[in-house]
Amino acid sequence: MISNDIQGIGMTSQRTRDRLVDRLRDKGIKNESVLEVIRTTPRHIFVDEAMAHRAYEDTALPIGHGQTISQPYIVARMSEILLEGGTPDVVLEVGTGSGYQSAILSRLVPKVYTVERISALLQKARDAHRKMGLMNVFSKHSDGSWGWEPNAPYAAIMVTAAPKTVPPSLLQQLAVGGRMVIPVGSSGGVQELKLYLRTADGIEESTLEIVNFVPLLDGAVR
Repeated sequence: MISNDIQGIGMTSQRTRDRLVDRLRDKGIKNESVLEVIRTTPRHIFVDEAMAHRAYEDTALPIGHGQTISQPYIVARMSEILLEGGTPDVVLEVGTGSGYQSAILSRLVPKVYTVERISALLQKARDAHRKMGLMNVFSKHSDGSWGWEPNAPYAAIMVTAAPKTVPPSLLQQLAVGGRMVIPVGSSGGVQELKLYLRTADGIEESTLEIVNFVPLLDGAVR
C-alpha cells in the first residue's frame, strides 16, 4: 500500500494514473497485473519535482545525466514480456535509472537485482524505493554490461538501455528456461526490442518492435 504522502494530487492524482492505464490498455497492454501495478505506483516520485505534472503522460522524461525515465508503455510492454513465461523468482535489471522500472518489477516478482553505472542516479532511485517501502530490490553501482554475476543465473533479465550488440556476460547469466528482453542498436539509428530465450540447446532470438532508448555505456561513474 502506498503511503498517503506520495499518493499525489491534481496532475499526479490517482485519477490521472487511471487515465494512463486506460491509454496503455488501448495501446495493447493486456496483462492486468502489470496494469494494476502501474495504476498504483507513483511515477511522480521518480522524476524531479518540476516534471511531476508530466509524470503520467505516456512519454519518456529527462532525469538528468543524459538519461530518461522510460515511457510507461515501454515499461508495461517489457514487464509484460518478462511475465509471459510465468512469474520469474528473480529478475536482473540492467540500468536502474530513475528506479521506476525496478519499482514496477518489485511488485510483480519476488526479488529484483538492479545495476546502475551513474552513482547519483542510483542514490535517487534508492531514496524513491525507500519512500515506497520496497524491501525486495537490491541495487549495485556497476557497469551494467557486466551484469551481477554472483547472483546468477537469472530467470529473467531486463535491459533498459541499448547496446550496439548484446553483452555476452548477460546471456551467460541467463538461466536455462529464462528470458531476456533488451533493446539493441545504435543511438540515432534503428533500435529493435529483442527477446532472448535460453533453452537446453542454446539461445533463441526474436525481434518484437522498433524502440528508442538511451545507449548502454561502459564504465561506472560518480
